[in-house]
Amino acid sequence: MSRSFAIVGAGFSGAVVARELAEDGHRVTVFDTRSHVAGNCFTERDSTGVMVHVYGPHIFHTAHEHVWDYIRRFGEMMPYRHTVRATVKGKVYRMPLNLTLINDFFGTNFTPEEAEAFVKSKADQTITTPVSFEDQGLRFVGRELYDAFFAGYTSKQWGVDPKELPASVLARLPLRFTADDSYFNHPYQGIPRDGYTTIVENILDHPSIEVYLSTRFSRSQMSDYDHVVWTGPIDAYFDFEHGRLGYRTLDFDKQVHDGDYQGCPVMNYCDADVPYTRITEHKHFAPWESHDKTVTYHEYSRLCGENDVPYYPIRLVEEKEQLLRYVERARAERNVTFLGRLGTYRYLDMDVTIHEALAAANGMREAMGAGTPIPSFFVDPLGGS
Repeated sequence: MSRSFAIVGAGFSGAVVARELAEDGHRVTVFDTRSHVAGNCFTERDSTGVMVHVYGPHIFHTAHEHVWDYIRRFGEMMPYRHTVRATVKGKVYRMPLNLTLINDFFGTNFTPEEAEAFVKSKADQTITTPVSFEDQGLRFVGRELYDAFFAGYTSKQWGVDPKELPASVLARLPLRFTADDSYFNHPYQGIPRDGYTTIVENILDHPSIEVYLSTRFSRSQMSDYDHVVWTGPIDAYFDFEHGRLGYRTLDFDKQVHDGDYQGCPVMNYCDADVPYTRITEHKHFAPWESHDKTVTYHEYSRLCGENDVPYYPIRLVEEKEQLLRYVERARAERNVTFLGRLGTYRYLDMDVTIHEALAAANGMREAMGAGTPIPSFFVDPLGGS
């Protein structure tokens, strides 16, 4: 039996669910307040010809073969191996923490086994149960590496002392005792040849899907549909009745240069006295292209205001208490499902977003087939960090 669905949000979560429901024969209407699809993954060609990741760089990486197969249905994924460099006190290092970085930083020539033993000797073994971000860093790599590469960068990124952040923010330090400087180790990695916007447009290209951009969905419209999938902020759905959940947002200082600016896609600036967290150079996210000019973003992190783009959920004690109240309210709602990064107030990589959207679509099929209500959540928004 065909049903009508409203999908609030045209990012990956909303687009994937919309497509799955449409392919099942349901009628789907997608709403987004922005003038474009793809959410924070939005990409577009700059006047220089460079494909710009408008809301900051997005690298697709996953261990889920079905997610990799899914995204390749809607666009060509080009091979891409992500690398990051870090500047500390004027010297450049290869991230993540690896054998090369350890030797460069300490002026040593360790073998892998020697480097592992050395770092273990530096680590604070008295910290058996890390509570804070700082605890976690000191327990794994010790004071010198932690102070150089994590303390300043993290305080800029989150706007608080790392002692105030939970250990789960840095649950497992990326630490290698080889010279491998690939930032990710997932088996499937790439970037779309034509950008993420084209991918999402293709996902939404179905005769049973209508898309309304620059359009705000009102709860007064809910009675027009059999079910609503809400991928916007969960607190916004309830008109912020328990206050606004906390997010960090990013400001970008976009610059255009001739030639090549920094020779790599991402340069972290770890020193606390440098106001920006990193510089991204967008043409390096498409190494199969060639451009005479280059586009860079200097990134600055700050607390998200009412009219800002939310990026990273803070999820400290106050926010978790607020979230609990919103989740209790959401579970009492009927005919609405909360999904995605904003709908569940969790930081999600793109592959996890798609994985959870596909799983939610399957869960909706099962509920409809069994004649039971579609759940408010298909993941526990209170779990994780």
